[in-house]
Amino acid sequence: MIFVDKTNMTRWIFVCFSFVLVVFIVYQILQIFVVFKNDERTKMEIWAKALEQLNKADENTDVDLLLLVIKNNTSIPIIKTDEKDEILDMINVDPSFLGNKEKSLTLLNDFKNENTPIKLSIDQKRYQLLYYGNSPVVNKLKYYPLILSLIILLFIVIVYNFYSANKSASENNLWVGMAKETAHQIGTPLSSLIGWLEIMRAEGVDETYLQEIQNDINRLQVITDRFSRIGSVPVLEVLDIVKETQETVEYLRKRTSSQIEFTFRAPNRSIPISLNGSLHSWTIENLVKNAIDAMKGKGKLSIIISENNGYVRIKISDTGSGISKNNFRNVFEPGFTTKKRGWGLGLSLTKRIVEEYHFGRIKVLNSEIGKGTTMQISYKKTETV
Repeated sequence: MIFVDKTNMTRWIFVCFSFVLVVFIVYQILQIFVVFKNDERTKMEIWAKALEQLNKADENTDVDLLLLVIKNNTSIPIIKTDEKDEILDMINVDPSFLGNKEKSLTLLNDFKNENTPIKLSIDQKRYQLLYYGNSPVVNKLKYYPLILSLIILLFIVIVYNFYSANKSASENNLWVGMAKETAHQIGTPLSSLIGWLEIMRAEGVDETYLQEIQNDINRLQVITDRFSRIGSVPVLEVLDIVKETQETVEYLRKRTSSQIEFTFRAPNRSIPISLNGSLHSWTIENLVKNAIDAMKGKGKLSIIISENNGYVRIKISDTGSGISKNNFRNVFEPGFTTKKRGWGLGLSLTKRIVEEYHFGRIKVLNSEIGKGTTMQISYKKTETV
């Protein structure tokens, strides 16, 4: 638990550090953007002053310096207008705007939104306005914070997904190891039970009792086989899902309290499905046992198999405590449980068997608190059995 807490803390420290780094870099770029904007404003004011002085120049004026200042602007786009906002001239503007009144007015409006115009005096009564836009450098700086933020965010997502994938892989390896070890541990007393059964047969114990013991031993062998298969790709074969389901239900019925009223309904014929019989039995067993637990050992339990449009559906309904609608998806998450005992792995394993191994679908079809739940499994039918 301490290790998990330290791991989570490290992850959150990394996330917080990345966030602070992004904020710092974005802030620095915004500061540079402001410096460039102010610098361009100063350049434009000098450029306007030079143009104003050139218009008033006489033979004693050093026009070379003024022309040098005016010609030095090769990047900042400018639109010069009269006092009525009629366009007089356009400088450093894409040639496609020249002569196109509609595009020119659109560009003028953009410049008005970007920067405050500079007033250029012609004489005591007349003046012109210089509207200017951002240079290519400033425009790039304007979008750099957003681009940088997206890059950092993408980096964080990639690192987090990598961490999650490694964590899931480690957890899967842990569960596979535990399952195989469980199968190994069950195998030893199971072999001993088989030996004791043979001794009891030799001593003439009632065959009815021995048959029930044999059934339970067979069941333990099936369970051992299930756990040993976890982590391996199961072998599927075309089986009659009605027969496979009914056998599991009958086995559970005999070992369940008489206060549980079982109902089993299915078509009176075989339905071929590609299945692993052992894993399908485990699926039905998990769902039936969950339903019995939800009813606290007393109520009505129905298992109904139906087919429609090339699919076969198994509905398992109980009259138990029910599931709230916001938990319909959560019930299949590892560790989710409403019981005081258990690890909350039953439905998670069931979902994996149904969807990953048998390529079917499982869901909470409907549920109502205090009235019961219906779980539904859907499989695609196979052509022949």
